[in-house]
Amino acid sequence: MHQHEHHHHHHSASCNCGCQHAHAPAAAESQHTHTETCGCGHHHQGDGESEGDGLADAGACNCNSVETSCGCGHHHGHDHQHHHDDCSCGHHHHHEYGHTHAEPGSREAAAALAAHVVEEPLVFRIEGLDCPDCAAKLAQVVRRQMGVIAADISYAAGELKVYADSALDTQRLQQIISQLGYGSQLLADPPAVASAKMRIEGLDCPDCAAKLELQLRRLPGVTYVSLSFSNGLLAFAPATAEARILTAVERVGYRGLPLTAKVENKQPSSFWLKNRRPLLTLVSGAFLVAGWGAELAWHNPLLSRVLFVLGMLTGGFYVARSGFYALMNRSLDMNFLMTVAAIGAVAIGEWHEGAMVVFLFSLGNTLQAFTMDKTRQSIRSLMELAPKEALVRRDGVEMILPVEEIALDDIIIVRPGERIAMDGIVRQGSSAVNQAPITGESIPVDKVEGDRVFAGSINGNGSLEVIVDRLVADNTLSRIMHLVEEAQSQRAPSQQLVDRFAAYYTPVVIFLAVAMAAIPPLLGYDFASWFKRALILLVVSCPCALVISTPVSIVAAIGNASRHGVLIKGGAYLEAMGKVRTIAFDKTGTLTLGQVRLSQLLPIDCDEEALLMVAAALEARSEHPLAQAIVRAAQERNMELPPVVDFQALTGSGATGWVKGHQFWIGNQRLVEQVGLQPTAAVLEAVERLQTTGHTVVFLLDAKHIYGLLALADEVRPEAISAAAALRQAGVQSLVMLTGDNSRTAAAIAQQVGVDEVLAELLPVDKVEAVNNLAARYSQVAMVGDGVNDAPALAAATVGIALGVAGTDTAIETADIALMADDLTKLPWLMRLSRKTVGIIGQNIVLSLAIKGVVLILTFMGRSELWMGVLADTGAALLVIANGMRLMRNR
Repeated sequence: MHQHEHHHHHHSASCNCGCQHAHAPAAAESQHTHTETCGCGHHHQGDGESEGDGLADAGACNCNSVETSCGCGHHHGHDHQHHHDDCSCGHHHHHEYGHTHAEPGSREAAAALAAHVVEEPLVFRIEGLDCPDCAAKLAQVVRRQMGVIAADISYAAGELKVYADSALDTQRLQQIISQLGYGSQLLADPPAVASAKMRIEGLDCPDCAAKLELQLRRLPGVTYVSLSFSNGLLAFAPATAEARILTAVERVGYRGLPLTAKVENKQPSSFWLKNRRPLLTLVSGAFLVAGWGAELAWHNPLLSRVLFVLGMLTGGFYVARSGFYALMNRSLDMNFLMTVAAIGAVAIGEWHEGAMVVFLFSLGNTLQAFTMDKTRQSIRSLMELAPKEALVRRDGVEMILPVEEIALDDIIIVRPGERIAMDGIVRQGSSAVNQAPITGESIPVDKVEGDRVFAGSINGNGSLEVIVDRLVADNTLSRIMHLVEEAQSQRAPSQQLVDRFAAYYTPVVIFLAVAMAAIPPLLGYDFASWFKRALILLVVSCPCALVISTPVSIVAAIGNASRHGVLIKGGAYLEAMGKVRTIAFDKTGTLTLGQVRLSQLLPIDCDEEALLMVAAALEARSEHPLAQAIVRAAQERNMELPPVVDFQALTGSGATGWVKGHQFWIGNQRLVEQVGLQPTAAVLEAVERLQTTGHTVVFLLDAKHIYGLLALADEVRPEAISAAAALRQAGVQSLVMLTGDNSRTAAAIAQQVGVDEVLAELLPVDKVEAVNNLAARYSQVAMVGDGVNDAPALAAATVGIALGVAGTDTAIETADIALMADDLTKLPWLMRLSRKTVGIIGQNIVLSLAIKGVVLILTFMGRSELWMGVLADTGAALLVIANGMRLMRNR
């Protein structure tokens, strides 16, 4: 029995393995379906390759030691001292455990939500966070508390999300946080968090968005506010505060649109028609030109000043109003600083400078808002792909219904050329369907009865009847859009670094501006010239261009990837993919098609019919790809299979059962050794010959004889060879294949594909260790698998990439990156996109800093003007946005 240093905190299942599982299951399938369990609440999926690997039903506690590992996808950081107690997990362990699991993050939380283990999280606002590393350590402490299933902290937002069960004592948790030196405030109970959402239009600067969020948090009766600049989404609670929030948003010059179905389904109107600022900006520009004309051509100073003032009033209306409300909320945003700059220019007699500053700032904000709106709209346009109504046959009557009224098991009729309105299964008909909006596949896919179709895909020439199996809010297209928006709102590592720099940059420059306005005049220098320099410093103190340099690039890249059938779960994974130097591949279903077929029967002590009949009878109880291929072969020969008694799956080797009163074993060569038989030289020669040609060999035997061999083969994906070559051109140093298959078969497949290294005959838990070893050698490692069987290894990698997961809930939720189609050629494209994104982010940071640095130097030298400061701010922001938007066109 294990000796523990801590306690279990499972939500539903008690664990006997001795681990402190302070996290949700690694996949949504957390219900045990086997008889011998480790008791830890995880569904231990198999390898999907070597016979029996996919049947880890008798699995071990699997703590990721050398001897055995659970394969749950977590890094168990502990050492083992051994003893002989039985932990009831199905293995004889020779050790004591002191388990401390690595920190679970958003993937575990997502899996817990997907499995309905928890509802929405508790959200705490943490005061006193001054370092990302300290924030990570705080989250680690929280995860260890009783009742905590998962915890995720945002250093930038100062928020801690806790996914917990009913055993959590929130007061005790807050006391622990206080003991660590931080203040905490519970924002809302789980159901109240983000109880309503609205879209904010006109956001043009991350710094301004952060200050707007701060203002909204201070509204009376508002318990929760979270505003994402990247996608313009505002989540708040309670829903009854909507009117107050709308008023506050409109006061500062933005437009709020509640996310009702009616608003979401409406075609978006033109940016220039739905915003007043562009019109006022044009009027301001007209007054500015007229003022210059009055001053230069007509030599009328009074008229020119009146026109300049009118230009400032029209162009600066929204600016001044936003600045005023920011000041009322004890916040100095860019609008306030720009208002001060304009008033200061008038105060020292620089009327045209004041008018030009206001016009340029208003124009810059308008163009920024337009380009960001265009970027965000490119993602929202995904929802426009699905029709708003469909032809439904219900109770024998055909009717056209809005998609919101279509229920599960309804039958929709899709005519030739129409877009499919709902996810479902083809009931009748056949057609070629264009799935490019979902999977990125350029060639239409043939659909027949029993095949799955997705909302937003385009039907070809045939007519289809589709049984609806997902509601409109839960279809694949909706989930993709939701996950993309969530990904865009997450801060990438480079963005966190920039945000930290900006937090110091702004107050430092404002302090310099105040000092420049006050100290030189006291020393006898000209007040007007130094005051003007101070105003220029105020203008360039906003870090907007710097702060926007990363998110605009991330938003554009993630949006582009989603349109190509690549779902990236966050900027961190996009950046990490660009640093990957080695990629590990699962074999079956990833490098190969996964459509295994029985190619040869080699009877030894029986005839072919008896060999196949007994083998198929045993394998009929298994869902392993090899087993299914054997059963299909028996079905093709119309064999009647005898019943099997006392069937038992044998982890990593095969299965056993009684057929017609005789016990048989079926499995790989490891099983033959376990039973205690020694194959003859002729048998070994046949096995070697088959394996060398890429076959997997399955043995049928009893306690005394080997009855025969079954040779099965899987075909290499047609695009695997070209994808491997393209990955090397993209800069990947090493390609590795991880498989549970035998080494000869694995080597044959690897030679065809062009893989550098092969690790064969791996149990599911061995793949996790292999990925960890690769990470130790290459630092950054990506793992590509089928998204379900390879979940542990995917979780252990720096970036987990699931292949061909369109419509698969678990894989979409748990993978870091999901390739919606079975297309390996998307991998080199993804590598190029990632590296181009990282490069553009670097360009944007350098560009924004360089422009501001030049203006700061010129200001200290007395060579700059106010309009230069505006260009250094809004002009640099526009350049950064334009540069980032190039990623939307990356092909």
